[in-house]
Amino acid sequence: MDLHLGVAAGDGRRAGLERALRDAVRDGRLAPGERLPATRQLAGELGVSRNTVKAAYDQLVAEGFLTARQGSGTRVAALPPVETRAPREREPARAPRFDLRPGSPDVGAFPAAAWLRALRSAVTSAPALAYDYGDPRGRIELRTALSGYLGRARGVVAPPERIVITSGYVQGLALLTRVLGGGPVAMEDPGLPFHREVVRRHGGSVVPLEVDGRGAGTPGDCRAVVVTPAHQYPTGVTLHPERRRALTEWARARGALIVEDDYDGEFRYDRQPVGALQGMAPGQVAYLGTASKTLGPALRLGWMVLPPHLVDAVADTKLHSDHHTESLGQLALAELIDSHAYDRHVRACRLRYRRRRDRLLDRLGARARVRGIAAGLHALVQVDDEERVLARARAHGLAVGRLGDHWHTPGAGRPQGLVVGYGTPREGAYGGALEALARALDETGSAL
Repeated sequence: MDLHLGVAAGDGRRAGLERALRDAVRDGRLAPGERLPATRQLAGELGVSRNTVKAAYDQLVAEGFLTARQGSGTRVAALPPVETRAPREREPARAPRFDLRPGSPDVGAFPAAAWLRALRSAVTSAPALAYDYGDPRGRIELRTALSGYLGRARGVVAPPERIVITSGYVQGLALLTRVLGGGPVAMEDPGLPFHREVVRRHGGSVVPLEVDGRGAGTPGDCRAVVVTPAHQYPTGVTLHPERRRALTEWARARGALIVEDDYDGEFRYDRQPVGALQGMAPGQVAYLGTASKTLGPALRLGWMVLPPHLVDAVADTKLHSDHHTESLGQLALAELIDSHAYDRHVRACRLRYRRRRDRLLDRLGARARVRGIAAGLHALVQVDDEERVLARARAHGLAVGRLGDHWHTPGAGRPQGLVVGYGTPREGAYGGALEALARALDETGSAL
């Protein structure tokens, strides 16, 4: 038997023999049913002890590669056929030269030094139980830190016992949909298609909720409504005070739930950030926020502030979903908030993004009508022909969002526009991205 042992440095003879036999079975050199030499015979051929061969045979019998029966010796087991056809690999997406797609912050601004200090401090002071399975609601250190931060920064009524830590907004939306047990959920039109799909995949049905210049309207007969009141995505409008009151009155009258997606509420440029809707009706609003836009999506840290009657049900659903969110990141974020490094970072980002927004407006000038510029990380540039502008943008190596992708039911007569994310590009590439956008608009004459 040519087993090509080739025992690597540091490998024992038994480990090398096991690996050689295992590989011979897998690649077909040892066929199913073939009888292997007796342990004494193979030991003599290989120059190893009989006990080494016997131990290797026993291990592979336990793993299912070999079978052993009294009187018939040791044979190769019949394994399921191995799929030899290599899976077709997707062509890697070609990165655009310039990227103004919405949805991400400037990840190059991640406060690595501050995060490292916070993580080191958190790990140094963490109790031993921090490395065990934890409370599905999340670490009490982070829930306490968030209670204070959300109260002062966003006007949220957030006792620690009503906060559940998640791996991001998507998990929070999925958990709430499952807890509600399906049924119709009103979602803004236009709005993010991916979020609509999350609701559908977790048992809900989606009902469009029209958005106009005053924000989302009041839903009809629904179990819940999902809104982005501080900075509607993608139109950028802020929910009008009358609409805020009407929405909370609707929820109280029907016993319905408002899901508030406060994805970039800290970034307001013309005034103090508008307080969260949850502050008006803590018993009717589930407030969802994340560190994705302030720090970076890679952290996978989000939070829900829930009405009292939903806390236990959501915590139980999370327990049976992923048990709990990882703990060390929670402890580091709590330290970052308690040391006020998080506030300093948010203020610095607010200044940086405001300068980027101003550069966008200056470069486009009077050639385009731009909406949603008071807050957030994106703006809506209204055009009369999305396809023509996007084709010219691609020709200049520019990727940009398209309003048409966000309607529940796309069709003729819908307003058209480009959803421009000015948080994504690295600082050195931003000027070139703006030039490419301006050229695409100039060459098509499509801007309104």
